[in-house]
Amino acid sequence: MATAGKNLSEYDKNELPDSSELRVGIVVSEWNDDITENLFKGAYETLLDCGVDEERIFRMNVPGSFELIYGCSQMQKSTYPMKERNLKKQLDVIIAIGSVIRGETAHFDFVCQGVTQGIKDLNLNSTNIPVVFCVLTDDTHEQSVARSGGVHGNKGSEAAVVAIKMGNLKMSI
Repeated sequence: MATAGKNLSEYDKNELPDSSELRVGIVVSEWNDDITENLFKGAYETLLDCGVDEERIFRMNVPGSFELIYGCSQMQKSTYPMKERNLKKQLDVIIAIGSVIRGETAHFDFVCQGVTQGIKDLNLNSTNIPVVFCVLTDDTHEQSVARSGGVHGNKGSEAAVVAIKMGNLKMSI
């Protein structure tokens, strides 16, 4: 198992780029919400811990993981308020949070492949706003629990660290 003995939540915020100016969107699937809410919590708390102001974090809910693609696409096209300047501005990075747990049909395979390809396509489009993939694709609910605040830490926290790095990369280009 790739995550055996690893805690996904471990990071050193002193090694990360400055996050104070980042504007982060988070799209959260409501399906398997016990898992996705924990992933959101891990991402949100990590962003705050690393210096992102809570007024610069914008959340959108969608019904399921497949709908993350549309939600992220809409966030890429939208602008969000900036209190300090009374303006609106695009986001610097978006995190897509979902959880797909294998069932007894091929539905799991189709959803996982579609979401993976959709998020990849969003990263190649012309909006220039990176989308971080934080979609658990586990065989069991127990595996998802272990990766969303359980024994393996929180994949949401790891996604936030990636978002900080990618958002700063976008801002530097």
